[in-house]
Amino acid sequence: MNTNQIQFTGKEILEKDFKTAMRGYNQEEVDEFLDAIIQDYETFQYEIDRLKQENERLRKDSDHVRTRSATPNHQVNYDILKRLSNLEKAVFGKKFANGDS
Repeated sequence: MNTNQIQFTGKEILEKDFKTAMRGYNQEEVDEFLDAIIQDYETFQYEIDRLKQENERLRKDSDHVRTRSATPNHQVNYDILKRLSNLEKAVFGKKFANGDS
């Protein structure tokens, strides 16, 4: 999240004092402050939504990779054994590969 867009901390909001006017708080000052708070919360919500989408995308990518790599394990083992057998034949000859002495 880009923290430069966030204008207030929770402590600043809590400690904010408004000047009083003849009939209470200065309405314009209160409105400006609340507008800034609203902008902060909109920024937070946008970032939360963006991170949720990114999180979901990463989960799907992770699931896809796990599924793809887990499925063909038995086939990979068979291929390795077959290659090893062919290598033994090439290096030691058919006699060794067939178990003959």
